[in-house]
Amino acid sequence: MAGIRNGRPYRRLVAAQKALGLPCWICGHNIPPDVDGRRHPLAFTLDHLIPLSRGGNLTDPVNARSAHRRCNSARGNRTTPSRPQRSSRRW
Repeated sequence: MAGIRNGRPYRRLVAAQKALGLPCWICGHNIPPDVDGRRHPLAFTLDHLIPLSRGGNLTDPVNARSAHRRCNSARGNRTTPSRPQRSSRRW
């Protein structure tokens, strides 16, 4: 299974998701388009709603989400974000 994420269908899915320009689905903040480094914590990564280790589909667009590298790494293979979504302090 090594190298499967380098296949053409996966690269197409990453490009299509990145082109949507959506914010990070975990923290809700925008993903800067000019940050292109693979190691930068705010860089774009493709996150899977159902992690691959739990049976999620690698190339299914329904399972794909835009995320910051930092948020994606913090979430790990959990099915929910690691920290709760931000809410307004005003009641």
